[in-house]
Amino acid sequence: MTAITNHMPTAELQALDAAHHLHPFTHGDALNKKGARVITRAKGVTLTDSEGHDYLDAMAGLWCVNIGYGREELADAAARQMKELPYYNTFFQTTHVPAIALADRLAQLTPYDLNHVFFASSGSEANDTNIRLVRTYWEQKGHPEKKAIISRKNAYHGSSMGSASLGGMSAMHAQGGMPIPDIHHIDQPYWYGEGKDTDPAEFGLERARQLEAKILELGEDKVAAFIGEPVQGAGGVIVAPDTYWPEIQRICKKYNILLIADEVICGFGRTGKWFGSETFDINPDVMTIAKGVSSGYAPLGGSLVSDEVAEVLNGCEFAHGYTYSGHPVTCAVALENLRILDEEGIVTRVGSETAPYLKEKWETLAAHPLVGEASVCGLMGSIALSPDKANRAKFAAEAGTAGLICREHCFSNGLIMRHVGDRMVISPPLVITKSEIDTLVERANIALDLAHKQLKDEGLMKAAS
Repeated sequence: MTAITNHMPTAELQALDAAHHLHPFTHGDALNKKGARVITRAKGVTLTDSEGHDYLDAMAGLWCVNIGYGREELADAAARQMKELPYYNTFFQTTHVPAIALADRLAQLTPYDLNHVFFASSGSEANDTNIRLVRTYWEQKGHPEKKAIISRKNAYHGSSMGSASLGGMSAMHAQGGMPIPDIHHIDQPYWYGEGKDTDPAEFGLERARQLEAKILELGEDKVAAFIGEPVQGAGGVIVAPDTYWPEIQRICKKYNILLIADEVICGFGRTGKWFGSETFDINPDVMTIAKGVSSGYAPLGGSLVSDEVAEVLNGCEFAHGYTYSGHPVTCAVALENLRILDEEGIVTRVGSETAPYLKEKWETLAAHPLVGEASVCGLMGSIALSPDKANRAKFAAEAGTAGLICREHCFSNGLIMRHVGDRMVISPPLVITKSEIDTLVERANIALDLAHKQLKDEGLMKAAS
């Protein structure tokens, strides 16, 4: 049997891709005209394309390849499980060893009393589960009217109908009839972009107290839950002021609503601890997981719930589930991934060594004339591009114009750094070394220099009025 490799010239692969492949979050005609970048292999933090060009993947795929590329142990774990039990479902009062073992391991790793997990195949599925889960919880408690879920503008919780409704991204809501009923949004805790001249601590309190105002507007007897990412990842790596999360927790307790921490990006070491909830001292009733639980080697997500929530749900038949809930192969891969993260001390090393080093190096980018802010939380960071950094000004050009220019210069210099509007964001594999962090920052500086020159040459270094 011949392995599938790059067996055609790049142009032929691009033509086939254009003919048959619909890409996520992509303007298809524009991509097909340009031709997709074809990635053929990867090792550690480095990707290689079909033309032999190498890229330092500062995004860990999509925030997920925590242990880096090319770990044969995970391939071996998948192969062993496929030979023993390639698939069976967890419906009909049935289970299997990988699902049992992973549920037990997650209960050991997660903080507080989050000792129960409902498996899904992605963060989107898990957040869809959360909508039904919290509403069923309140129905069983005798409060079927408690259906409303409050989220934040510019949050990302997935791209299915339910999870994208939970998210607060207007471009997504503009397509497909979202948000669905009983989903509401308050402003995000984004001091740099929206705080103007207010003190960050006061701004954090004001944004948190919008939750209380929304609860009172809707009626406290109507609100089921609040959902938030410890750090807003796809929204631009937005780290809330220190005053924000304690106030959110106070409000949730005061009005007796469930707190959902979406840890799809922050979980499994990204913030320097196993979970972002530990970093920000959040005590959730429900925790969404995906991405780093398997380092992206196999699709897996889940909803971890507290003992009290599980006790209520177990009192009824929760009429919900997926064909691949607790898939044996993905569970086996996740178990091996968690073993490596733990036994090799990767999470500990992020907290004590590489995250502080990234912070030191990343924050030097704030001196660049194009950069208004450089922020870091663990091994995730962002820089805000600005034509007038002293005033934290936005560009007069359409939002994302500067970011896209910078992103293209990153690619041309062997760096994958994502743009979110005019913020550049990174989330490298947790196994990145200090010397690779040096390379990352060097290439980012080069891309910023080239983007700055292009923006000036094209007359785009103008602030919005």
